[in-house]
Amino acid sequence: MRRFLVATTGCGLVISGCTIASAVVLAHIVAGVITDPAARTLGAVSGPVAALAGLWALRTLAHWQQGRLAQRGATAVIADLNRKVLATTAALPPRQLAERRDDAAVVVTRGLDGLRLYFTNYLPALILAAVLTPAAVAVIAVYDWRSAVTVLVVLPLIPVFMVLIGLATAERSAAALKSMGTLQSRMLDLVAGLPTLRALRRVGGSADRAAELGAAHRRSTMSTLRIAFLSSFVMELLATLGVALVAVGVGLRLLNGNMTLAAGLTALLLAPEVFWPLRRVGVAFHAAQDGKTAADKAFALIDTPPDPTPRTPVTITESPAGVVIELPTLNAVAEPGRVTVLAGPNGIGKSTLLHDILGLTEPGADRQRWWRRVAWLPHRPMLVFGTVRQNLELFGPLDIESACRATCFDEVLAELPDGLDTVIGQGGVGLSLGQRQRLGLARALGSPADVLLLDEPTAHLDAATEAKVLRAIRDRADAGATVVVVGHRDPVLAIGDRVVRVGSPAHV
Repeated sequence: MRRFLVATTGCGLVISGCTIASAVVLAHIVAGVITDPAARTLGAVSGPVAALAGLWALRTLAHWQQGRLAQRGATAVIADLNRKVLATTAALPPRQLAERRDDAAVVVTRGLDGLRLYFTNYLPALILAAVLTPAAVAVIAVYDWRSAVTVLVVLPLIPVFMVLIGLATAERSAAALKSMGTLQSRMLDLVAGLPTLRALRRVGGSADRAAELGAAHRRSTMSTLRIAFLSSFVMELLATLGVALVAVGVGLRLLNGNMTLAAGLTALLLAPEVFWPLRRVGVAFHAAQDGKTAADKAFALIDTPPDPTPRTPVTITESPAGVVIELPTLNAVAEPGRVTVLAGPNGIGKSTLLHDILGLTEPGADRQRWWRRVAWLPHRPMLVFGTVRQNLELFGPLDIESACRATCFDEVLAELPDGLDTVIGQGGVGLSLGQRQRLGLARALGSPADVLLLDEPTAHLDAATEAKVLRAIRDRADAGATVVVVGHRDPVLAIGDRVVRVGSPAHV
């Protein structure tokens, strides 16, 4: 960033110098041609015209280099922020991740792209406003101090209106970013639920809902654009008024013979250059405000403090004979060859306890070796876009035939058009909830891992399938695996060698 700002400032200095010099040279060329017959010859004007062409060429080159540097700087900063947001978000504990997932998704996928306008338009315009505007005013004062006074009277009005309108735009941009995240989440939920809505013959209502979401996003966008257009109108009006006042004053003094034509033309040519950078800042500010708001959100995500909620201490003892998991605060131990059931009301922390055992609540902890010994079935099985086979082998190879038979997923495969090669969508779109649950169970029970952590493993299953799955879980424990199950239904509790009532001092 420092190198980018230094290089951009250098280009701004070159652009400002060429702009002022070309205005002075052009004014003297025109004044000489009009007032001095000797200056109308080709030899007399060839030198100044060549100098003017050189200044214009240098200014064009400086603009090109500044744009090139801005693009490179924007790409580097956006990539760096994206990487840090993703790394920080991925390292969050599951509860914090769920709270910040939507914000992170909007910032990474769309929000930070607005920073490109911030670097390519706003910062160069801001540098020119800091360099060219005062330099142009100073040169005008040298040639015509009255025009400089006129410019200085009108000039402060532009920043005042920029600040007033900018405050409103900043609030609107923050609201628009939040609205975009909400609308995006609702649209994704709507699309994911289309198969269910179609099965219930409610697709017509989803079309109306999609139209409502689109209209809400359009209203939010148009509200921001109205403020931007108002700002542009005010900037142009003030700049035009300032140039017009300078032109009137110069014209009157030329008529009265109180100034030279070269001085008057120099003031007239430089007056627009005084206001032009500020107008660019005003326009670019609104174009880049969404990106700046997203950057602020990105920094807030990067600076997210760790969850201060105290975690349940977990002691894990690994050995060739098996894995022993101790939960001292619950006075519970999960041992090889036994099924430990964690029961209790919803929201008491049973799933969080599984996260503690997995090590997900300890960012930075090296759990790779531990995870190779664990098969985890979350409350909602993780399914990705791809074939059924790829989802079954997502965490490693397994005996697909035995795993599918143990969880009744073989019945699902028989109904799928391409069997194991059937393609499903993100999150299991294309399968019912019960079919998704069976797929996740097949993946977990077919794993060679010697620790099974199962969160509500029989959710969305009929009674016959539930009984078969519970027998398979019992068989894995009898084969020496350490099994921890979250559940509260009687059939699940019945297979437990020990039932731990989370949140209660009494344990069975």
